[in-house]
Amino acid sequence: MRILASVVITFLVALPCSAQTILKSEPLMLAPYEVAFVRDISCPSGKVLKVTGAIRGLHRRKACVALSGEQASLATATP
Repeated sequence: MRILASVVITFLVALPCSAQTILKSEPLMLAPYEVAFVRDISCPSGKVLKVTGAIRGLHRRKACVALSGEQASLATATP
């Protein structure tokens, strides 16, 4: 019974975390190696900007990547 309860709890916690959030603007603060997906006009249709945080003194990495509709969900970013 404990195993069944732990499996159910694990799935309930893991499912909401599987979707990626697409922001409307790039976050000002981003931890090193943290990834944020941003809807940006510089990327072609069907792609989003993937921004990866960097350590102090280095520039963030930015690349246009394709995400499937199952992985992405829209959210608003607070500037």
